[in-house]
Amino acid sequence: MPASLAAVKRKLESTRSTRQITTAMQMVSTAKLNQVQHHTKTYQAYESQVRAILASLVKSHIAQLREQDEDSKIDERISSLFAQREVKKVGVLVITSDRGLVGSYNSNVIKATMDMMAKHHLNADNTVFLTIGKNGSEFFKKRGMNVVYEYTGISDVPSYTEVRGIVRKAVKLYRDGVYDQLYVSYSHYVNRIISHEKSELFLPISPNSLEEETSEKVTSEIESEYELEPDLTKMISVLVPQYANSLVYGAILDAKTSEHASSANAMRSASDNASDIISTLQLQYNRARQAAITTEITEITGGMTAEDN
Repeated sequence: MPASLAAVKRKLESTRSTRQITTAMQMVSTAKLNQVQHHTKTYQAYESQVRAILASLVKSHIAQLREQDEDSKIDERISSLFAQREVKKVGVLVITSDRGLVGSYNSNVIKATMDMMAKHHLNADNTVFLTIGKNGSEFFKKRGMNVVYEYTGISDVPSYTEVRGIVRKAVKLYRDGVYDQLYVSYSHYVNRIISHEKSELFLPISPNSLEEETSEKVTSEIESEYELEPDLTKMISVLVPQYANSLVYGAILDAKTSEHASSANAMRSASDNASDIISTLQLQYNRARQAAITTEITEITGGMTAEDN
């Protein structure tokens, strides 16, 4: 076999093996995507209900204060529950993947984070980072950023039990004053093709955003219909951390869904590219083989002619 023909054959076999691997990886990522999608949709419904309940309680709280002619205390009491304070440090929780082969997933999340930092004039001096995933952690560490917490090795379909430690740490650092605001940067899953990168302010929780959510979900006017023990203020103070937990966990689930979709798309593109290369190499191989056969026939014919002479 000529050297050129052997080289093309080796490339052809290698590319076929690569396509088998990428096709298998696409199937695995798709299976993981289907699993995590179920958890994400269910939890998003739960998160939406928690938000609506908290919003209702907050508006009811405001209504009670107004009935008592204590308008001057509204801002003070609500701000104490939602921990509004002077912003000296900003925390950024960045959710990326531990591995590659996920297309532009990690680079898009990091870019969205950097854009958010530029918008809010954040830098290494006034920002601390919490990272989920090796890619984000390595990126910010190499650039001299202060990474106060990092978590790697999260499951493909994370449970709340697994993520609870991350959520508690993020909330504890906020309560301890390590940062006065917490942004979460992640990739929001839209569908199997499209994802949107988000950098959202999660802590402190804004009463205004809750009231807007209530106006969409609650059609009737909210009134004080129940007597609560010990009191409404303490109930809200308990519900707020639970809501904060649901936000962070929901973002992690959403990010994982987007990661699996990105991985499946990347592997599908790799398989399609491998198929194109295989078609090109197969054509080259066939032409090279035909040329080799033609050369052999010509040599045989020439040899037979020489013998006859």
